[in-house]
Amino acid sequence: LLGIRIILCKPRDPEAKGLVERANGYLETSFMPGRVFTSPADFNVQLADWLTKANRRLHRTLQARPADRLDADKSRMLGIPPIAPPGWWKSSLRLPRDHYVRLDTCDYSVHPLAVGRRVEVAADLDQVLVSCDGVEVARHTRCWAKHQTLTDPTHAAAAQAARTTISKPEPAEKLEVEMRSLDTYDRIFGVIDGGLGQGVA
Repeated sequence: LLGIRIILCKPRDPEAKGLVERANGYLETSFMPGRVFTSPADFNVQLADWLTKANRRLHRTLQARPADRLDADKSRMLGIPPIAPPGWWKSSLRLPRDHYVRLDTCDYSVHPLAVGRRVEVAADLDQVLVSCDGVEVARHTRCWAKHQTLTDPTHAAAAQAARTTISKPEPAEKLEVEMRSLDTYDRIFGVIDGGLGQGVA
């Protein structure tokens, strides 16, 4: 309920900062301890369940239950905008040779055909999508653990096939190298007639 009341504050009202800090502090001390979250969706489910219990408590300052004040606060709130805010985080980069893109601390594989080309990375809370010139080249379930590497088996197989098809360089003993006559160097340095040093004092 405290988070909802922030909307009722005037612009640049210093009290709004205190409302946020008090609400966050209450969650950190009363909701977060001892809980484990597997995803943002799991966090929201647990929070919604906990709020139904927390909003029934008697608030010391309000001298009322937050649930009893909810309708009054909602009646003074503005309506929701007709256009929803964008839900995707986006970036653009040139795909490196290792054909992985990094989001937060995790690396996601991309099809190696896009190596060296500019790709668009879009991510929301659930998935990571990579496209190149409007064509999808990777789609992963977003990982919320730290420092993980997520590899699509299709991307790994394509990269392995590309490595095996690259022609190996010819051994040095099989390369044909032009052998220049040593007389050419003698002539350049004037050791024999007709060299550059002829006629120099």
